[in-house]
Amino acid sequence: MPSTPSHTKPSDDAAAVSETGAASRPSGPGRVRGVSLLWWVLLPNAGVLVVAFVLLAVTPITVSHPIEADELALLFVGLAMFVALNVVLLRRVLSPLVTLAGVMSSVDPDRPGRRLVGVNPRSAEGRALAEAFNSMLDRLERARREAARTALAAQEAERLRVARELHDEIGQTLTAVILQAERAADEDPEQAAVALGRVAEAVHVSLDELRRISRELRPEALDDLGLVNALIALCSRVDAQAGPRVKRELAGGLPPMSRETELVIYRVAQESLTNALRHSDAGTVIVSLTSDSETIRLTVTDDGKGIPDRVPAATAGIAGMRERALLVGGRLSIGSRQGQGTEVQLTLPVEAQGL
Repeated sequence: MPSTPSHTKPSDDAAAVSETGAASRPSGPGRVRGVSLLWWVLLPNAGVLVVAFVLLAVTPITVSHPIEADELALLFVGLAMFVALNVVLLRRVLSPLVTLAGVMSSVDPDRPGRRLVGVNPRSAEGRALAEAFNSMLDRLERARREAARTALAAQEAERLRVARELHDEIGQTLTAVILQAERAADEDPEQAAVALGRVAEAVHVSLDELRRISRELRPEALDDLGLVNALIALCSRVDAQAGPRVKRELAGGLPPMSRETELVIYRVAQESLTNALRHSDAGTVIVSLTSDSETIRLTVTDDGKGIPDRVPAATAGIAGMRERALLVGGRLSIGSRQGQGTEVQLTLPVEAQGL
């Protein structure tokens, strides 16, 4: 049901906030028709000038030189009247825009579906503004829904991955440990030492797996050693696997960054390296981290086969990287050509960073 703020008057020029949905909204700013605001401002001014011209033409008004006191008083009164008339006319012309601005400020992004309806400013620009505002709300709500779905999907995927690794790796190893411990208990004392050694070895393997899973959930090196050393450790782990060679070009003396920004840079580098390892068939991947007086820039470039055309441009991994970049005021760009590799670049403004 439409709701009208207290300052909105029930007239043709009134703006209202409605939750009735898209069916009640205008078709779009590209189809706006109406008289330009220029003419709505020009016409009242022209009308005032015409009235002044007519009065000067038909009334016996004269101005002496030098001007006399009564003539000066008459001119002052006339000027004041014309200015007041102009103010009244212009205020009536511009009042729908003031109302529209007031209603726009009352729209709450936490209450989706609310739109400006009943907006009928006299000028084409006012109508275009109302429709553009509604279109902007549509885009923001769609982006917000997509971001929420992406975040939820990424969260559930990460939980599923951790659950599978705990079940497949840790669970199976601990099951084997239990069986070996039971067997050791039933064997003679001379064989028990060997069996317990196998149990200890299996426990060490489980601990290594737990450390790996924990490191992927929250990189310890990032907290203990800082961003550059954490990236060095990440590149070394990927380089040690079967796949592309990883080269590092990590600059020192980076500007101060918040923990959130460092984590975003690390995660984008991690996701980019993972994609290159799994999908690129590259021979070399270069991880570069540089900065200047205005920006911090992470670039991950490979010489692989590029992103296939059939692959959507907004996969879960790419969408996750974009969302992370937006959270810290950054921008993510991905360039790829068939057979010429892929470049992932994360750009962050220095002035947006915090200590």
